[in-house]
Amino acid sequence: MANAQKKSKNNSITGVGTGGKRIRNIREKVDAEKVYTLQEAISLVKEVSTLKFDETIELALRLGIDPRHSDQNVRGVVSMPHGVGKTAKVAVFARDDKAEEAKKAGADIVGAEDLVEEILQGNINFDKAIATPDMMSVVSKAAKTLGPKGLMPNPKLGTVTKDIAEAVKNAKSGQVEFRAEKNGIIHAGLGKVSFGDKELIENINAFVGAIEKAKPSSLKGIYMTKASVSSTMGPGVTVDVSTLTA
Repeated sequence: MANAQKKSKNNSITGVGTGGKRIRNIREKVDAEKVYTLQEAISLVKEVSTLKFDETIELALRLGIDPRHSDQNVRGVVSMPHGVGKTAKVAVFARDDKAEEAKKAGADIVGAEDLVEEILQGNINFDKAIATPDMMSVVSKAAKTLGPKGLMPNPKLGTVTKDIAEAVKNAKSGQVEFRAEKNGIIHAGLGKVSFGDKELIENINAFVGAIEKAKPSSLKGIYMTKASVSSTMGPGVTVDVSTLTA
């Protein structure tokens, strides 16, 4: 699924640059025309990841949907059994008791109108945003800024809630949000190269299971059509969709 990656550098072996021992090694080991099992793909991606930082393992799925139709939108959130190797920085829009609850739960940033003003000034120093229902009229003032970045709180994703402590806990523990892009592709980082193969596969299985549950009832035909696994700076390795266990 080389052409289904979100970032062009992951689209193919040629996407990682030219020349050098690392590139020759990748060309020798990764067959761009071959379809690998998930286990084979994970092992191969880790084998050719030789950079000094701990790269993220990414999964790209092409779905047989047409996101232009409202009844074929695929969106949701799922907790990774082994986390994603990074603790999210969480902002909470809340007041009074709920603001205190957020702070005690470990929220990194807590505010109301003041936080919206910071956002409108371009200061977005968080990975996830949560809000109490009564704060949404305030948060909506920053919707045009938060929306395109995928940071707008949404009740369907559990980020607009009265249970702030639980939402903060979930956000910190490795939740992954997913949403099909206009071309029907879902792309997400699901772990690190330093993770064991078993941990990565279990994370991917959890992610695929959530996407399976989000399958539109109106969809006719094949749902998951193509898949690939890559590291942050590595090539996309095509995966046999039938080896993805929901």
